Amino acid sequence: MTLKLIPALALLTLLAMPTANAVEASLTITLGTDASADVERRSQTYECTTGEPFSVVYLNASPNFLALVPLPDETERLVFSSVIAASGVRYVSGKWAWWTKGPEASLYDLTLGEDAEPVNTCTEFNNAP
Repeated sequence: MTLKLIPALALLTLLAMPTANAVEASLTITLGTDASADVERRSQTYECTTGEPFSVVYLNASPNFLALVPLPDETERLVFSSVIAASGVRYVSGKWAWWTKGPEASLYDLTLGEDAEPVNTCTEFNNAP
């Protein structure tokens, strides 16, 4: 995952996760941004109720706020985009919603219904002394 800045453009290069029989490929998304706009790439590790800890990469280039959330059941890497939320930040990609509120995060399967419980709940992991 790389983030490059050039005048008035932010290039987001997303590397597709290779599989055993696949060739590595890449996708470049060019977003026009104000030259004075802040562009941030941040990685956060989470400990969750199911599975091993994992890291989410957040790419923030206003007005675009993206998250790359690794999902073990998905064969392809998914790019989540922020959408309106009552509180916190809600990112969606296909049938999935990743919702962060402070140090807490939850993964929802939107096909289970609006009132469904999260399929995974997570807390930020900080390995600082």
